[in-house]
Amino acid sequence: MKKSVLYFLLLLFTQMCFAQSNLLWQGYFSYNEIKDLSESTSAVFAASENALFSKNIATSQIKTTNTVDGLSGETISALYYSATFNKTIVGYENGLIIVINEADGSMLNVVDIINKQLPSNIKKINHFMEFEGVAYVSCDFGIVQFNLATMQFGDTYFIGTNGAEIMVNQTTLFNGFVYAATNSGIKRADISNKNLVDFSQWETIAAGNWSGVATLGTDLFAVNAAGYIHKYDADANLFMGYLALSSPALDMRATTGYLLVTTLNSIYIYNSQMAMVRQISTNQITERTPSFNCATIIGDAIFIGTTENGLITTSLSSATTFENTTPIGPSRNNIFALEATTSSLWTVYGDYSADYNPYPLDSYGISKFSATGWLNIPYEEVLGAQSMTRITVNPSNENEVYASSFFSGLLKIEDDTPTILYNQTNSGLESLTFVGPNYIDIRVNGTAFDKSGNLWVTTSRIKNGLKVFKSNGQWQSYAMDAILDSAIDNNFGTIAIDKNGTKWLSTSEDGVIGFNESNNVFKKITTGPDTGNLPVSNVNVVAVDSRNQLWIGTTKGLRVLRNVGSFQTEDQMTTDPIIILDDNLAQELLYEQFITDIVVDGANNKWIGTADSGLFLVSPNGQETKYHFTINNSPLPSNVINDIDINSATGEVFIATAKGLVSFKGTATAPNDDLSNAFVYPNPVRPEYQGTVKIAGLLDKAHIKITDIEGNLVHETISEGGTIEWDTTAFGKHKVASGVYMIFISAQDGVETKVKKVMIIR
Repeated sequence: MKKSVLYFLLLLFTQMCFAQSNLLWQGYFSYNEIKDLSESTSAVFAASENALFSKNIATSQIKTTNTVDGLSGETISALYYSATFNKTIVGYENGLIIVINEADGSMLNVVDIINKQLPSNIKKINHFMEFEGVAYVSCDFGIVQFNLATMQFGDTYFIGTNGAEIMVNQTTLFNGFVYAATNSGIKRADISNKNLVDFSQWETIAAGNWSGVATLGTDLFAVNAAGYIHKYDADANLFMGYLALSSPALDMRATTGYLLVTTLNSIYIYNSQMAMVRQISTNQITERTPSFNCATIIGDAIFIGTTENGLITTSLSSATTFENTTPIGPSRNNIFALEATTSSLWTVYGDYSADYNPYPLDSYGISKFSATGWLNIPYEEVLGAQSMTRITVNPSNENEVYASSFFSGLLKIEDDTPTILYNQTNSGLESLTFVGPNYIDIRVNGTAFDKSGNLWVTTSRIKNGLKVFKSNGQWQSYAMDAILDSAIDNNFGTIAIDKNGTKWLSTSEDGVIGFNESNNVFKKITTGPDTGNLPVSNVNVVAVDSRNQLWIGTTKGLRVLRNVGSFQTEDQMTTDPIIILDDNLAQELLYEQFITDIVVDGANNKWIGTADSGLFLVSPNGQETKYHFTINNSPLPSNVINDIDINSATGEVFIATAKGLVSFKGTATAPNDDLSNAFVYPNPVRPEYQGTVKIAGLLDKAHIKITDIEGNLVHETISEGGTIEWDTTAFGKHKVASGVYMIFISAQDGVETKVKKVMIIR
């Protein structure tokens, strides 16, 4: 009992902290992959991969809901809006149900199906059907009752042969019976029967694999897996073949007066007499040819859910007008790499496997987020560049951007328009040759600009793996076959350039390679106590911090080169693990973790992404773990972290995961050169505000004192980076009273000072 109480308190505390911390999080989700639709008389509700949105028909107002609001990052498989209870029910492939109270936005996570002693691969939720306050939940194992008033589960019906699990795709109510479309026939039972847990109470009406069943007025229709619509004959108690579709049905549903059947390329709309009112084909939508997934009707408006193009709206009365009503976001949720500047964020979606295999090749575009919103550059406009895996902005000219293709070369983007695809025909780039001389495969990955404006480029699996695209437009190559054990087997990850101009290259086979063109010397850091002390030779990422240390992320843990200057003085550089104390036991920080990215913020903290354990923020020396974000304690939609970057002006940390992009609004901004742009926000601090006061635009190691109007000191600190936080307490003891507070800022040497004010209203 004591353990249960403690667990409840811990869970409550975690949920409260989660809710408060959401003030610091922002979601940037794609809503293009529509999984399901539902409707009320005044709004349409759409479920994308792991987020929701709704559109009010009268006002056209769109509301979005994602993991920052409390949704799970898991994949949504079913959606239902209950007008009776004003609740939206979200079903997931893993069996989770989330109930959203539309009146106040509160959410309830229901994990009963997840906790059932069943194989995890048969817990998917397929459909919701409401009757007398109970939702009948169709799952891959059977049917579950869920009471929408009490939020409690009722009976579970295993209706297969001898009570076996059976995939139920959809249910409907017809003439007092509940009908279930399953992969082993259409089953029915009396809805008033109190003993439906007994499988023998369920009668098989039709054999075979059925994908849907729906009631239209006084008729009952079902569609089988082949796309053959059947009509129920009550006198004969069987389903009669009615209409054969040209392809399998993905969705069938009845709305007021209409039956809608959706296939990959067509939507068929029938009235209550089963006369076709309209057929919509993908080739009618001229801007792009979408793939359909589901559709519904509200009044005269038809809403079409697609697999890649979001929600498309048309009408029964217009055969040619189509409008995309999807919330603006990135093209996809699975962002592989990103780069943030002070004014924009660029993302790419191509990828490769853990062993750097880009196949099957991806044909996706590029996305940019700025003050004007999202700009999505489709694949048709990127000059054929496939599997783009990195993106780099010229720090001297933010209108010049380069996207690395791990198959096609290097794409140049100017003023948001792709202009040149550099490949083997027009640049110093080379194709790998071991497949054969006629096969073109140019695997560009890590790129970085040096202080002179030259772009350094790595190309995997060739002899001249390192290249530089100089600011004067010339290319130069550097042979690496002498330093690499096998150049044609090696793949490159990221590049980091230190203050001395040394290039640090992460490799898949040879650890870290250092190179400086001033003396044309390559040096290697690899495994073994005498050759670099890396845990493995497969290095994903390298990052140079503000103390001139090289942080190295491998597939089996973390290492640090204590001084990048050792490249100049030592023939063999050696790295060290970071040893921390946990319960008074010494252990290695991030021992054997697959590290995907390392980013250094303005305060020299390290944001470290992992392949399956979420995101870590550690102190400058790694001895303190300040945050460990996972799907369980934060809005991260996935523990698979693909990439991280930071807006140095705002401190916003962008986190690309396998299931969506979120950001954490940190305070570690880059330090300013002077105090001329120092500012305080929010100001004034109003009673409803629950966050901290930020003082930004600071010098590094600036001294900050905060006093009340009478000169009494209430807070004092020294900045690390460009921003500090104040929790509006007097030295952490109690909240300060209403009033004006003076903020005195001085540089470390005392030469430059600044005074700001903030008003606090309790």
